[in-house]
Amino acid sequence: MDGREVFSTEGQYFRGNIHTHSTRSDGAYSPEEVCEHYRAMGYDFLCLSDHFLGEYGFPITDTNGLHGGGFTTILGAEIHAPKNSQGEIWHVLACGLPADFDPPSPDERMEALARRARQAGAFVGIAHPQWSSLTIEDGRALAGIGHAVEIWNTGCALETGRADGTALLDQLLNEGHRHLTGYATDDAHLKIPDSGGGWMMVKAAANEPQALVSAMQAGRYYSSQGPTIEAVETAGDRLSVKTSPARMISLVGRGSRAETAFSADGAMTAAELSLERFLGDWCRLVVSDRDGRLAWSNPIFPG
Repeated sequence: MDGREVFSTEGQYFRGNIHTHSTRSDGAYSPEEVCEHYRAMGYDFLCLSDHFLGEYGFPITDTNGLHGGGFTTILGAEIHAPKNSQGEIWHVLACGLPADFDPPSPDERMEALARRARQAGAFVGIAHPQWSSLTIEDGRALAGIGHAVEIWNTGCALETGRADGTALLDQLLNEGHRHLTGYATDDAHLKIPDSGGGWMMVKAAANEPQALVSAMQAGRYYSSQGPTIEAVETAGDRLSVKTSPARMISLVGRGSRAETAFSADGAMTAAELSLERFLGDWCRLVVSDRDGRLAWSNPIFPG
């Protein structure tokens, strides 16, 4: 799906975080407490993605009883298998798993495990690639299986300064993996203030688990740390964008290609950007507010 289409399709935006941990694995708070925390912050949905490891009993944390009051939960997990290019276990997000998803066998590689998760109905994302120091070879191994790359991780930002996964997404787009999208998340463990720093705005027919997961799989979302992308329209070779107050509205693409509108006072709410440099290729919309918080569209494929 072209990243522009979410702004014209029918549905309602729902704000959610799909990478989160509880005491079922290595988080600080119970599933009930974590869900209440996100509900109190005004989120519409949450996926508790506890680590799917034997030391924790391979949990698919049951949050089905924590719906209500306009708040929805989705079953999922952070799945693991050996080994990435650094000789460490893989971290892959699987949002929308069935409660009876089978644990990996001792010799199951991540490619097979991720494929099983996708076949089971999950939205599959390559988690925190910068934190894991993933290489382009790692990305290639999962690019044909996953739906997305995690482009922002709040916990990794606060703990290591390694939060940004856009480089891996962009390299894979350069190689033609145009189905991939990019999502922002917290990876909150709540041992430090690592919640509320990045989220998805998913456009779906209803705030219901299957509707949300299907919308994610189709790329019907954008991601944000604060700014709102209100409208994106194409007229000829120009892209018209409306946002909440912004300092920068930019299109970025292959190599150093970029088209940018800048406002020193951070009060800009609209811009028109040329698509000419991106014709026949790809670009992404990036919005920055006066506090440096970002919002990201999914990849756009002009002309």
